[in-house]
Amino acid sequence: MLPRSIVTLFCLVLSLTSLGQTPFKPSPTELKNSYIRANEFQKRAEGAALNLNLKANWFDDGRRLWYRRELPDRSFDFLQVQAQTGKSSPAFDHARLAEALSKHLGRDVKADRLPFAEFSFAADSKSISLKVDGKTLRVSLVDYRIENTVVDMQTGRLWPEVVSAMLGRWPLAPNPGTPVELTTPLLYEDQGQGSPQRPFEVRIQDGQIEIRKSGTVDWKRISKAGSYGRFEWSPDGAKILAFRLLPGDHKPVFLLKSSVPGTTRAVLEQRLYDQPGDKMDMYETFILDPVQESEDKVALDPIMGGGQPWAAPPEARWWQGKAILDFPVRGYQEVKVVEIDVAKGTATSLIDERSPTFLDTTKTMLRLLDNGREMIWRSERSGWSHLYLVNRSTGESKPITSGNWVVRSIEFVDESKRQVWFTANGVDSKQDPYHIHFCRTNLDGSGFVDLTVGDGNHSVQFSPDRAYYVDTYSRVDSAPVHELRRSTDGSLIRVLERANIDLLLKNGVRLPERFVAKGRDGKTDIWGIVVKPSNFDPKRKYPVIENIYAGPHDSFVPKSFRPFLNMNRLAELGFIVVQIDGMGTSNRGKAFHDVCWKNVADAGFPDRILWLQALAKKMPQADIERVGLYGTSAGGQSSTGGVLFHPEFYKVAVSSCGCHDNRIDKQWWNEQWMGYPVGPHYAANSNIDNAARLKGKLMLIV
Repeated sequence: MLPRSIVTLFCLVLSLTSLGQTPFKPSPTELKNSYIRANEFQKRAEGAALNLNLKANWFDDGRRLWYRRELPDRSFDFLQVQAQTGKSSPAFDHARLAEALSKHLGRDVKADRLPFAEFSFAADSKSISLKVDGKTLRVSLVDYRIENTVVDMQTGRLWPEVVSAMLGRWPLAPNPGTPVELTTPLLYEDQGQGSPQRPFEVRIQDGQIEIRKSGTVDWKRISKAGSYGRFEWSPDGAKILAFRLLPGDHKPVFLLKSSVPGTTRAVLEQRLYDQPGDKMDMYETFILDPVQESEDKVALDPIMGGGQPWAAPPEARWWQGKAILDFPVRGYQEVKVVEIDVAKGTATSLIDERSPTFLDTTKTMLRLLDNGREMIWRSERSGWSHLYLVNRSTGESKPITSGNWVVRSIEFVDESKRQVWFTANGVDSKQDPYHIHFCRTNLDGSGFVDLTVGDGNHSVQFSPDRAYYVDTYSRVDSAPVHELRRSTDGSLIRVLERANIDLLLKNGVRLPERFVAKGRDGKTDIWGIVVKPSNFDPKRKYPVIENIYAGPHDSFVPKSFRPFLNMNRLAELGFIVVQIDGMGTSNRGKAFHDVCWKNVADAGFPDRILWLQALAKKMPQADIERVGLYGTSAGGQSSTGGVLFHPEFYKVAVSSCGCHDNRIDKQWWNEQWMGYPVGPHYAANSNIDNAARLKGKLMLIV
């Protein structure tokens, strides 16, 4: 249900006079009915769309898959598909299985409503295992005989015939059919494999490194520096990499707990909380030798401890016996990748990435190749997020990907074929630039393939050998499509399913509409969505409410299909509700993103206002003389900022849990975008320092 406080304040928008227009003022009956529609909206959407999701279950070494298909009236069946040909058939005889289960369970089982959602094929595909009533049953697909349960799901104990097959001995219990208690594990870890044979044990005691010979009692201190916070062994067990803490301020923040059981008096609570400008935990790097009992400091500047009180230094990745550390330098305008030779006690810079604004450390990507010679590194040095192949010895960096689009993640690296599989958005200039696509290219930059060409936001399920995949894609205004494709070239084998939303639309659910307009520079497309009430009347003018979140760490307008959005319920009260990604948010290239640099209060408002003005020209029912906005957290900051910095446009705001001054909020997030050290620009962006600008209506929720 919609919070009454938010709805009450937004209803003020309805009463604001619009220039040259008669504002829509619902009658008491209309308003009552709109509340009923809003609170029942989710019920209209639930179960009204079929096959929105398709889970691919690969079997037969990835040559086949099965999935559960939803049918009308909450019925369903199971299909299997041959990956190479796309030939589809029932996964089993549903009628025979229903008959067998009815006899076994002692109750009526329907063939189109079998009492399980998942199962697994045996290796020979002649039987399946499934769980019903807490037990796992084995069903022969030859004669549909249900055999003894394999596992008692309530106790988790294995049945004797299975244990005997695993261990090659029988019997383990006096009577077949009796569950067996296993006092020893079936699988053992080889304690020597992949781990050093260490003659010493190590611990940190009172901030010092202590060792003792394995099997002995007494500990011996081998460090002198003190204040050690973390250590780890080198892979060969010869050296210890350790980090010495240089403590920050650890200043407290205070909260008033107003409701304390047993007393009418409030209680003051405090917690440690690093804010922008505070002295942070830093770490020095040391190498200790347990045999020589030596302690040597590595010639490396102290490393910032991650931006939270007592946050640990970066985890080392061991690469051919060397420790690889990647970490940002405070100010977030430099990120380093450093190699530490623990045998020599030296540090070598492998990558030193710098930016005149910020480096988005929330999207750092580093992949160390098994050949020990090369790294894959993500950089925005070209103005776009792309992958580079870095030579470990020479430092030479060559682009793997390029173009006016954004790499979002590294999914898989095939070193034998010299290929990288990754996700990206903006690869198809004819589509919404935020659509996620799955791509592959060679490490030398050749052979680029977009494996997901459909017009929508994509998710992919690969077969175990990555030879085939199920591509699911959709948009907010287009239901999901599930396709089986081959990985060699992305070619289509078969459309498995198309989601059915006929009942959803019949129930009165109105899908969001996409809208694009130019931003402040007159050339950059700004993307957003429009949500109308289900009883939208083209002859009326509706107040507009913007759902805002402008945090620079991501983009936020929904791109995939959903049966309903919370914005639908708000729209039912008689509003047009919109959501927009303005400049300063992520995933559109460095220049688009840099707008937020030392300028979080901008929040893309110049783009948002132009977008809404363009919307009103195309959609005259949108009354942009009556515009409100709401948001939470960074959205709470921005929604308040709307009525402070742009009161000529935004008339009402509801702000929940907002960071109203970036000097108050957490250190790492705010310094990332607002810069370090703290300067006068923090005050210029502050809702608190600019509170006198308020002209409209504002509700603050904490």
